[in-house]
Amino acid sequence: MQIGSCELDGNLALAPMAGVTDPAFRLVCLKAGAAFAVGEMAASGSHLQETEMTRRRYACDARERFPVVQILGADPVEMARAAERAQASGAAMVDVNFGCPARVVCGKACGSAIMREPQLAGKILRAVASAVTIPVSVKMRTGWDAATKTAVPIAQMAQDAGFSLVTVHGRTRSERFSGSVNAADIAEVVRAVSLPVLANGDAATPAKALALLRETGAAGVMIGRAACGNPWIFSRTRALLAGRPDPGEPAAREVRETVFHHLALLFEGEALDAPGREAWLVRTFRKHLMQYLRGFCPQGTDGRARLSAMLRLEARAALEDALEEFFRQVPETAVRMTDGCRR
Repeated sequence: MQIGSCELDGNLALAPMAGVTDPAFRLVCLKAGAAFAVGEMAASGSHLQETEMTRRRYACDARERFPVVQILGADPVEMARAAERAQASGAAMVDVNFGCPARVVCGKACGSAIMREPQLAGKILRAVASAVTIPVSVKMRTGWDAATKTAVPIAQMAQDAGFSLVTVHGRTRSERFSGSVNAADIAEVVRAVSLPVLANGDAATPAKALALLRETGAAGVMIGRAACGNPWIFSRTRALLAGRPDPGEPAAREVRETVFHHLALLFEGEALDAPGREAWLVRTFRKHLMQYLRGFCPQGTDGRARLSAMLRLEARAALEDALEEFFRQVPETAVRMTDGCRR
């Protein structure tokens, strides 16, 4: 996939997810075959610029070939400044968030709430594009609700403003994550613009990702929740795109290696002398760990109790010891099940 002057390896991307797509997880997914990964949405409001969370979300990891910072806001001036900060922080692309359906975000007229106001959307897009020299993209919903589907005109505004990429989640904000995505709505955007469009939503398996690509005619697919604890969805989907068989779910040996690699990346470069930092990092890892281990249960009557106890640990060494014990209970060649614990 070509974005601006950069030729990316593949056409699958990791979607931005608050509290999930931190640098460590992005690197894991990039290693698994994602062409690029979008970081957690970063606030554009001037009153939030110096918070620890905001600083972390603007920071770019030098190990990412094509780091992407996503910015969130409803004020064109603040969004332009946010884009400038993202570029100064090392971003290779700035992504504009018109897609987040969260109540706290839409309540501030941000995220997918912008889909109700195409004129404001246009002002934001032009301001962001004018503020930077790197490629810019926008991630959006198909509209606010069934009566307010504005993805096509907003995508056309993005194209006119000089954007390099559009991503469309095939649901309205009112649908949130319920029901099925509307591939026809994404296809309509694909036909309406000449720039690359990524299809997003319901790419829960490699086969579904491939079907979404074919049904929409999109240039690629952005995968979100299905990648949580399952970075192999990228390598498996790439296999299908290349005409090869799906290699299937990973065996326990590969899951173990990835879990420990992810944990090491999370701690890399962290100053653990700060009070509570180690415990915070371990807690951060829990949401990933639950998904990684889904489909494996240690043998024995106390297996579930030990799994539950492991997820309450707050020291890295204790967690690593518990993980080693967990995987000792699972044959190395055992294949992870997608519909619950192995029996």
